[in-house]
Amino acid sequence: MQDLKAVCQHLRKFADARDWNQFHSPKNLSMALSVEVSELVECFQWLTEEQSHSLNAVQLAAVTDEIADIQLYLVRLADKVGVDIGTAVEQKIEKNEAKYPAAKVRGSSKKYSEYE
Repeated sequence: MQDLKAVCQHLRKFADARDWNQFHSPKNLSMALSVEVSELVECFQWLTEEQSHSLNAVQLAAVTDEIADIQLYLVRLADKVGVDIGTAVEQKIEKNEAKYPAAKVRGSSKKYSEYE
């Protein structure tokens, strides 16, 4: 079920079967998304940079679940507000390429507004 449109349809059916649409407002979904992102951050809390690159099986399973939760809420939110994630991602990549030309920013983590 890799296709986002298929995931979106599956989530619609999932929510409909449970009568959860009444709870799935953009406000509530964005708040739930924030909570899931915080849970992902918690998976890495207190790890060193090196440890964050070499998770054990239990840690990786927790990270995997949180990434899935984030994606599910994000797909549901996008559906509710009428955003096509694929198109939005393509457009954002184009914007980022314009803001951060490789020849100018290579090896730097500065924000685009910090470049001349």
